[in-house]
Amino acid sequence: MARKRYTAEEIIGHLRTVEIDLGKGSAVPEACRKLGFTEQTYYRWKKEYGGLRVDQAKRLKGLEQENARLKRLVADLSLDNSILKEGQRETSKPGPTPRRGPACPGHDLGVRTPGLPRGGILSSHATVCTHPNG
Repeated sequence: MARKRYTAEEIIGHLRTVEIDLGKGSAVPEACRKLGFTEQTYYRWKKEYGGLRVDQAKRLKGLEQENARLKRLVADLSLDNSILKEGQRETSKPGPTPRRGPACPGHDLGVRTPGLPRGGILSSHATVCTHPNG
């Protein structure tokens, strides 16, 4: 059996009709059956639309649709952002760094050597190196 979709206005009208029937002394299942929907549907509708007027129900539906659209938009943007971050992470992976060491493997450049005044830094490796290759 195919389900019938009711608009917010129809639902609120049915809820009011059931409330009137209940006031006259009929039971909920009987009132619902007369209008063509189940008792479970009545309670679900009452929970969602219980104290709403027609204009409030329309506004509620519009806000729910906008909220769903915005959630999809946020999900899409989050996915795009994570893809961009992943791509950036792959392109900025550090490769082998060039070796920046002393010209002579036995010595360090820019090291304070004894005998020079305080703060004296060797600027020329060749002037002090006694290494056979230096």
